Amino acid sequence: MNTQDILHQVRSMGCVIDPVATRQLYAGVSYSAEATGERVSDVAYGAHPRHRLDIYLPPPSAGPRPVLIFLHGGGFVRGDKSERSRVGQLFASHGFVTVLPNYRLAPECQWPAGAQDVSAVLEWAGQHVAQHGGDPAKVFVVGESAGASHAAAATLVRRFQRAQGLVHSGLTVAGVALISGVYNPRLEYLARQQFCIPTPDPRNDAYFGTATPDYAGQCIVELADAAPFPLLITYAELDPAQMQVQAGELFARLVTRLGFQPSLRVIATHNHLSQIYSLGTDDLRLSSVLLEFLNSLLPAA
Repeated sequence: MNTQDILHQVRSMGCVIDPVATRQLYAGVSYSAEATGERVSDVAYGAHPRHRLDIYLPPPSAGPRPVLIFLHGGGFVRGDKSERSRVGQLFASHGFVTVLPNYRLAPECQWPAGAQDVSAVLEWAGQHVAQHGGDPAKVFVVGESAGASHAAAATLVRRFQRAQGLVHSGLTVAGVALISGVYNPRLEYLARQQFCIPTPDPRNDAYFGTATPDYAGQCIVELADAAPFPLLITYAELDPAQMQVQAGELFARLVTRLGFQPSLRVIATHNHLSQIYSLGTDDLRLSSVLLEFLNSLLPAA
């Protein structure tokens, strides 16, 4: 099935999150980005069994390379770094030392475990990424779905930052990209009928808990207090309504309250999952947006 056929099927699915059907659409797709360097697997960055990361290395170069930390999605309750190996290969092929971590999952580990784990990955990178050819002064964080929520909390909320600003043990975060994340669980709780979210909510209830059902104190749009830094916020044209609303809400809050000037992009024709499966194919709708943002923050070659 070619790209146009896939996108026709994606549009016919509508604004749904269907992992099985979407994965099947991409089962026979040719991926252009193959492994271009060594992969280092299951490196520990903490004590929990999920505190493991893979490193995808670009071809050897004369100097240190920029670093990209990519956080997978999975509705807070599932997902694994191995499912995003194509993402690691893609960004390694573009010259990034690409780090794919796992993080703790709900319901075993609830808010703010994800933000704490992202912070721990950043601390690990500050101490160790140079050993793998990465430049700790040029580190980017990219998250999708639940991974975007964790990345947003870890970088936009000061209390999750291990040091002043975005500096972690000698590491500097040069930019952050958030793909279709959850930034206001309170909104999702109060508007479940409008957003067609079931009760109980299998993802938000599992991660944010039910002891405080309005999710007070867990909304990134309310907690964000970081100084401005380069930021890209995206959502898919066929994302569920709550993802689209929250991307706009986060953008508005950051601009009006904290002085950010984020880029805000809509990924045309894709749904919540198909945009991620497209990474590494000849469909550049998402990958070109991400690479344009990342390369704009790097010195010209």
